[in-house]
Amino acid sequence: MFSWFFLLFCDVFLVFCDVSLLFCCCPGAGQDVGRSCILVSIAGKNVMLDCGMHMGYNDDRRFPDFSYITQNGRLTDFLDCVIISHFHLDHCGALPYFSEMVGYDGPIYMSHPTKAICPILLEDYRKITVDKKGETNFFTSQMIKDCMKKVVAVHLHQTVQVDEELEIKAYYAGHVLGAAMFQIKVGCESVVYTGDYNMTPDRHLGAAWIDKCRPDLLITESTYATTIRDSKRCRERDFLKKVHETVERGGKVLIPVFALGRAQELCILLETFWERMNLKAPIYFSTGLTEKANHYYKLFITWTNQKIRKTFVQRNMFEFKHIKAFDRAFADNPGPMVVFATPGMLHAGQSLQIFRKWAGNEKNMVIMPGYCVQGTVGHKILSGQRKLEMEGRQILEVKMQVEYMSFSAHADAKGIMQLIRQAEPRNVLLVHGEAKKMEFLRQKIEQEFHVSCFMPANGETTTILTNPSIPVDISLGLLKRETAIGAAPDAKKPKLMHGTLLMKDNSFRLVSPEQALKELGLAEHQLRFTCRVHIQDPRKEHETVLRVYNHLKGCCILSSALGTGLRLELDELCRNNSCRKSSMIDGNSRMSCGILKDYSVQHLPDGSITVESILIQATAHSEDQGTKVLLVSWTYQDEELGSYLTSLLKKGLPQSTP
Repeated sequence: MFSWFFLLFCDVFLVFCDVSLLFCCCPGAGQDVGRSCILVSIAGKNVMLDCGMHMGYNDDRRFPDFSYITQNGRLTDFLDCVIISHFHLDHCGALPYFSEMVGYDGPIYMSHPTKAICPILLEDYRKITVDKKGETNFFTSQMIKDCMKKVVAVHLHQTVQVDEELEIKAYYAGHVLGAAMFQIKVGCESVVYTGDYNMTPDRHLGAAWIDKCRPDLLITESTYATTIRDSKRCRERDFLKKVHETVERGGKVLIPVFALGRAQELCILLETFWERMNLKAPIYFSTGLTEKANHYYKLFITWTNQKIRKTFVQRNMFEFKHIKAFDRAFADNPGPMVVFATPGMLHAGQSLQIFRKWAGNEKNMVIMPGYCVQGTVGHKILSGQRKLEMEGRQILEVKMQVEYMSFSAHADAKGIMQLIRQAEPRNVLLVHGEAKKMEFLRQKIEQEFHVSCFMPANGETTTILTNPSIPVDISLGLLKRETAIGAAPDAKKPKLMHGTLLMKDNSFRLVSPEQALKELGLAEHQLRFTCRVHIQDPRKEHETVLRVYNHLKGCCILSSALGTGLRLELDELCRNNSCRKSSMIDGNSRMSCGILKDYSVQHLPDGSITVESILIQATAHSEDQGTKVLLVSWTYQDEELGSYLTSLLKKGLPQSTP
């Protein structure tokens, strides 16, 4: 591997700023809930965040449009990695299609619980779509297995080096078991993607947390952009009351849930209530999922909250006494019962089958505990529809009671603002929400935090200007030398350092010029700046040089005035330093003359004049013999002196100078 460098003479602070562009495009989840998929281009690295399906569609629209990545060739050539935030299908449901059918062979990062649970839910989704609905052009069981072979599991707070420049880090997101927020970092630029998260701890998971990482961009979900939830205890009390009342009158209660997450939360709540009230009505959970859930919660107990971890040795909170496995034949049993069935939006599967059987009885109740995507049966009944067109154009009349009680594990508006306050991003981008609600939240974020907030629609690209701070290491020798020259350093004020900036192997160092030349094996070259001054003088060149020499010898210049960048009137300089006046300049200004106090003016045998490193030479004008051209050159160290002498000579020479 070749190392490279550049050499630059400059004045530099401990950090300096560059300007960079960060690009973000949403093939999915742009002003929409479902089909989460965000493309981020940061410092030349391309990362895809989530790869979900849309539960409201059964055609090509259910998967993200991957042509936004490229329309030709395999996706591996254009993506550096893929990150999956959690196992819900609207965040991972398109993954086998993406990797095995479209074509991606690069790394896929997710947490250990997500890696364990994701293939099970993908297989359930495949069975419903292919085996029961008979759809073609869909991924197979083998494709799911091949896809999962590309997965790299990460631990919380573990920094994973994707390549030499790109690194990622996972943070706890709450929401469901294994859900993680990810920080993507390239050099000094960073993006944080939240996925779905919950800022409120519940009965089995903790609250989301992230440190004050100050990313250039925070990409946050906004499902409940305008909602501020009431007391959790009030919601739990209302939920238990409605379930109890329905069971008492002989009705059946259907609670559509996703396999892991809110299901366990509500199971713990009902188990405790049934035990306390000594109720006998049966509670059922979809067959097989309870066993799988228990297994994974035992395996990944460290991802649960503190109470669950503390009591786990004495009692497993996920081994339920009152909740039994459900058999589909139980749906026709007489009498009251409570059934947890998947999936959570009534768009397919066992929950939809039970709903169709129970919808016609007004004694029964369906409680929707979470968000429902537009197009699903759950969304339709929550919108007030009571006559639904089902498959085969059959009309289903809904007479059962429909209740919405938010036990969703998404952050509400208050939680989103809390996370922004915690992370302190420079820009915010909203995804996974509805356009009108997102617009309201966008305005609130910009007003409160004074940062730019974006909410692109699907297919739109957002370009964000970043100003990354680039750290520079300073050599100890240079630091000691600069400190000795100047006043004592003030910790509250930036220190201006003069040195040579070296960039090698993507790191910056400020060293003395001597050290830089030695390290790089280079010979020293002198860089000079030259300015031309035209003077009306019919005399010969050597006579003009002599006039310039006498003029400079007679001018009084104080080094203190130059050091502070001040240019005092020469008569005042002479007055303050008892300079001897010897002549008057015609017209515009008076020039006081004397002897150069701090600088040596020399007339060399070759006809040139030197003042420190400044060199002054005279030549004839090529077209006008009555004009002489003075060439004034200097090194960068004497730039102030060179600029002053140039300005002085531009005013002309005194008429009385011989």
